Order: sequence, then structure tokens, then C-alpha cells
Amino acid sequence: MFGLTFDKLLVIGVIAVFLLGPERLPGYAAKLAQLVKGLRAMANNAKDRMKEEMGDDYDETEWQKLDPRRYDPRRIIREALLDEVVGAPSENGSAPETKAPATGARPVRSERSAVTPFDGEAT
Repeated sequence: MFGLTFDKLLVIGVIAVFLLGPERLPGYAAKLAQLVKGLRAMANNAKDRMKEEMGDDYDETEWQKLDPRRYDPRRIIREALLDEVVGAPSENGSAPETKAPATGARPVRSERSAVTPFDGEAT
């Protein structure tokens, strides 16, 4: 949660005690709790509204796939390297040679027929 550890929260609490004083601290703690509850309720209402408006198009598992905590750069690079360039001719003008990997995933272009992909719209 925002990189806050128990030690940091303890220091923030001690500073709050000195700045606010023991008389006003419980009141501010209650206001903070109400704020957190309100924000949580707002987030839940927004989620429910999205489910209601999107109907069948909204799927919880699809949103979980986009979670940045599930980001694995090694997998993405591996998949990008294993992708076959569709329709790109090889150096001798023929279609690129492909061979199936041992895992049975996607076909892989052979080393000798590798053509650097070109994107005319890239800057």
C-alpha cells in the first residue's frame, strides 16, 4: 500500500500525536476512518455501476489479466521472440521457414531466413 511499512506508519502516528495533541487526535482518527469508508463505498459503487452498464461484456477475469502485478516481462519477451512474422518473405524471396517448438506453442522462424520486420508507420 503505497510503500508504507509498519515503521513508517508508526513514525507518522507519533508525529500526528505531537502535532494534533492527545485531545484532538481521536476526532481526526474518526474523520480519517469515515473518509476511508466513503472512498471504499465510492469504489464499490463505481464497480457495481460498471457491471450494470456493461452487462455481459464486463468480466472480472478479463480485468484481472490487466493487473500490473501479474506483469511478467520475461514471458512477454519470450512470446514476442517466438512470434512468426506473417507473410514476410525471406532473403531469397520465398516464405519464411518455420519449425514447431518442442513445447508445441507457436512456430518459430529459422535463423537463416530471419528478416528484420519493417513498420512503415513507425517514427
